[in-house]
Amino acid sequence: MSTATADPGWHRAMPRNRRPRDREEKRAEIVTAARTLFVDDGYDAVSMARIARAAGVVSNTVYWYFGDKDGILIAVLDEVLADALERSGELTLLEPADRLLWVLTELEQLSRLVTTVHARSKESESIRAWHERFHALTDALLRLELAGLGVPDDGVDEVTTIAIYVLEGLLMHPVEPARKRAVLETLLRGAKGSAIS
Repeated sequence: MSTATADPGWHRAMPRNRRPRDREEKRAEIVTAARTLFVDDGYDAVSMARIARAAGVVSNTVYWYFGDKDGILIAVLDEVLADALERSGELTLLEPADRLLWVLTELEQLSRLVTTVHARSKESESIRAWHERFHALTDALLRLELAGLGVPDDGVDEVTTIAIYVLEGLLMHPVEPARKRAVLETLLRGAKGSAIS
């Protein structure tokens, strides 16, 4: 009997191998557990074993997926950034000051992660590289915002640098919402003024 006639087609009816999907689900569970722990308790207070327990796996599994705690932190940061970028699409109808306020509010809710990134970037090459990519993305988004305000290309470098310093200053030294809004509106008025002059 030839293999062509002996094949009843059972292999086509079998479900696909679920291992790749299971791996992605397990990885996502680890990232979700780590995100909650890092935000609630801070990076330094959370061990790999604790992340593993929260995700329902053994510690070796966490190391297998991420290598070290900085690897998990980067995965958490990537997830947070992806979530924020996905929600930011709803902001296009808002005024520029409101969009900047939204960004600050998002980052303030994750203040422990922001502080961790700044601290770890001095010690970890991988976190430093992530932080530099984040700044490049922030710079690009600010440039788009400033171009929309009419800031010319030859003045955008300085205005973008000032905007980043203002945003980081407001993030690291929180002030009441009305004052924060006033600072952002002054920044944007200055940017518009540089576009006119």
